[in-house]
Amino acid sequence: MVPITTYRKVYYLFSGTLIALSLVALSVWGLKLGIDFKGGSLLLGKFSETAPLQPELVGSMQKLALGEVIAQPAGEKSVILRFKEVDEKTHQEVLSALDGLAKTHGEKNTFAQKSFESIGPSIGKELRTKSVTAIALVLVLIIGYIALAFRKVSYPLSSWKYGVAALIALFHDVIIPLGLFAMLGHFRNVEISSGFIAAILTVLGYSVHDSIIVFDRVRENLAKHQGKTFEETVNISVNQTFIRSLNTSLTVILVLLAIYFLGGESIKYIALMLLVGVGVGTYSSIFIGSTALVTWYDYMKRRGN
Repeated sequence: MVPITTYRKVYYLFSGTLIALSLVALSVWGLKLGIDFKGGSLLLGKFSETAPLQPELVGSMQKLALGEVIAQPAGEKSVILRFKEVDEKTHQEVLSALDGLAKTHGEKNTFAQKSFESIGPSIGKELRTKSVTAIALVLVLIIGYIALAFRKVSYPLSSWKYGVAALIALFHDVIIPLGLFAMLGHFRNVEISSGFIAAILTVLGYSVHDSIIVFDRVRENLAKHQGKTFEETVNISVNQTFIRSLNTSLTVILVLLAIYFLGGESIKYIALMLLVGVGVGTYSSIFIGSTALVTWYDYMKRRGN
C-alpha cells in the first residue's frame, strides 16, 4: 500500500506554488473577457485560397468605424475578427470589405463567414453578474450537500469539515485553470466566453464527485477499521479509490484531447479548460482534499480538541 498521506507537505508545496503563480497572473493580467461579458461583435470566417496578413485585415476595417479591431488567425486560412457591436448593415459592409480584400490576393480567392455574433454591453454586464452568482451558489450548495451526506459522521471530524476540505480542493481546481487562462489571455490573446463559465461549473461538479468518492470510502473504513489511526484510515481509503479515479479521469482526458486537437476553433479553449480542470481535479481529490482532513485532524489533536 502506497503511503500517500505521508507526503502531504510535498503536495501542499506543489499546489501552493501553482496557486501562487495563478493568483499573481490573475492580479497582474486578469482574465481577458470575450464579447459575451463586455459586449461587441465576433466574426469567424475562412478565405478560400490565401488569408491576408493581420495588418491588412485590420486596415481593411478602418473606413467602417468599428473602433478597435482585433484580427486573430484561426488555422491556415481562417480568421477571427473582434470589434464593437454593429447593426446588420455594418455587418454586411464588413463582409463585403473582407471579400474585396480576398480578391487582392487572387481573383478566385473569396471570404466565407462561418459564424457571427454581436452582443450589447448591457447584456454582457448582466451575464457577468449571473456567472459570478452561479459559481458562488454552486459552491454553497456543494458544501451544504456534503455536510448533509456526512451528517452521521461526527468522529473524529465533524461532517461540515468534510465540506470545507472539499471546498479547499474546489478552490485549487478553479484557481489553477483561471491562472493558466490569465497567462493565455496575456500572451496568446485568448478570451473567455460564456462557454468558459459552463466549463468551470463542469469542473466543479467533476471535482466534488471525485472528492465524495474518497470521503465516502473514508466514512466506510472508519467503521471497518476502528483499530486504525485516522491517517491510516484515510490512506487506506485513498489507495482503494486511486485506480478507479485515475481510470475514470483518463477516459475523460482522452476524449478532451481529441476535442482540443481535432475540434473547431470555437471549442478549442473550452476543451482546454475542461482538460486542465479534470486533471487538477483528479489530483486534488486524491492528494489535497483527503490529506487536508488528516492535517486538520492532526492540528486538532495537537490542540487537545
